[in-house]
Amino acid sequence: MALLALVLRVAIALSTQGFFQPDEYFQALEPAHHYVFGYGHLTWEWVSSAPLRSIIYPALNIPPFWLIKTLGLDERYPELLIAGPRIVHGLLAAITDIEIREITRQVLNDSFVPTAYFVSLTSLFHSLSLSRSMSNSLETSLTTAAVSYYPWDNARSVQVQSTRMRMCIVFAALACAIRPTNAIIWVYLFGLLVLRLGLRLSQGPILIRDCCVIGAITTLIVFALDSAFYGGPTLSLLNFLRVNASPVSLFYGSSSWHYYLSQALPILSSTSLPFVLHGMYLAVKNDEKKLKTMLGCIVWTLTVFSFVGHKEWRFLHPLLPMLHIFASRSLVELYHCSAKADVKLSREKRKRKAFSLPIRTRDLCLLLLAVPASIYVVFFHCVGQIKVMSYLRSLPPENLTSVGFLTPCHSTPWQAYLHRPELAAPGKMWALGCEPPLGLQHPSDYKDQTDIFFEAPLEYMRTHFPSRVDTLYPPSSFASSVPNVTFMETLQVVEQSSQSWDLGWRHEWPQYIVLFGALLREPGVLDLFRDQGYEEVWKGGFEWEGEGQRRGAVRVWKHTR
Repeated sequence: MALLALVLRVAIALSTQGFFQPDEYFQALEPAHHYVFGYGHLTWEWVSSAPLRSIIYPALNIPPFWLIKTLGLDERYPELLIAGPRIVHGLLAAITDIEIREITRQVLNDSFVPTAYFVSLTSLFHSLSLSRSMSNSLETSLTTAAVSYYPWDNARSVQVQSTRMRMCIVFAALACAIRPTNAIIWVYLFGLLVLRLGLRLSQGPILIRDCCVIGAITTLIVFALDSAFYGGPTLSLLNFLRVNASPVSLFYGSSSWHYYLSQALPILSSTSLPFVLHGMYLAVKNDEKKLKTMLGCIVWTLTVFSFVGHKEWRFLHPLLPMLHIFASRSLVELYHCSAKADVKLSREKRKRKAFSLPIRTRDLCLLLLAVPASIYVVFFHCVGQIKVMSYLRSLPPENLTSVGFLTPCHSTPWQAYLHRPELAAPGKMWALGCEPPLGLQHPSDYKDQTDIFFEAPLEYMRTHFPSRVDTLYPPSSFASSVPNVTFMETLQVVEQSSQSWDLGWRHEWPQYIVLFGALLREPGVLDLFRDQGYEEVWKGGFEWEGEGQRRGAVRVWKHTR
């Protein structure tokens, strides 16, 4: 059964064709590529004077990159640089499916295990996100592993299960090292356990001691790795929490308090949502203590996250295996109720049913609607943003002098998918920036380079590009801002003087321009490109997908005259 999960998750990882979140590339693959090959784009979180990101998660991609480089395969077969990390993350993703079986066995019983496993394997959101190189995905696997060691049976002595309890704490600590906000889950689960064990001899203090010791060791390991990576004492976990608790996080969007209830939960649960809700109802109605503990954890985590302005679906991904367990509780209950009602089943029909999943046919049909949706998100959703890098990589080095991305920032992967050292020099390959309002008193007034460009694309290109194309395609001198101390000081001066947020970026016309079709619909842009001697040479993706400036499919325009 475990083999099925391993094969499925690795297959999904290798087959995924589309773009989901920039963090998959810029917070995982790019730092690892930069470390191994010496070039790659590091975002502001990595180059800030107080770095927010730990190397611990990108480090998972270093071994496959290093092996491919050592074997000399990166130049001949650059596709291996994509496949290698995908296999690693596919294997890690399978932990979620494997461990949900153990959790179900502990919280319910063996008869529910096949159903929970099936719901997990067919999950739409797992297909979309679990096998990707995103910290939330590994956080989900580590959280599921930790929960599988959690002592759900409070009647049994934690002292007897001391080894399992410490394994739970170790996995929980690793999940918090990957995503510090994962601690919200464990404040509830460990806090509840301490309260329940508080009067039982020394078990409560022992649990607190183990948490402190393992947590301290994990923090020291992360501190040592990050300090070695950054070349100085660095506590990225603290920096991450500090910045995400500040108004800077709202720069990336804010949502209503009910976002997780009204959007995230339905999207994560997809076709299993009715059964998740019914399973929760059964847990409360029948006073099922283990499930009620799990439900309390879900409600607590949702409540805390709802107080944070910046919200994303994936932040709740670690809760999805718990939701699947509630779905299995409902599905099996409905199946047995239906079987009891169907007293006219023939003996032969009962025998056939004995070897099938305990799921009613109509419920199974509803769950399986997630399968075609999963096929779409794996093979067809936002594929242009990935395939454009394959197109650029296929061009001979002598025919790829410079590339400019006139897209919303971080719309495509970067050197981890391109792997072209000749474009690593500053200004040879550039994109519009979106550095956050660091150090500003009123960050809501701030506009980044992407905002300024798309407010008036034609005016921007007339004022920030030369009047004609230099056919030598020289590097751009100031294509985007570098988010260092000077950048922060410049922003503060602009804020105090109420000047324009335009920092005077200077571009050279590149040999290739990557853009979304929506840009061509802006007044005067299409004519300007043609007047400058550009023509479209490649198009990928669907024109109808995406939103705002990411509509119209991905296009590549080349200077031809």
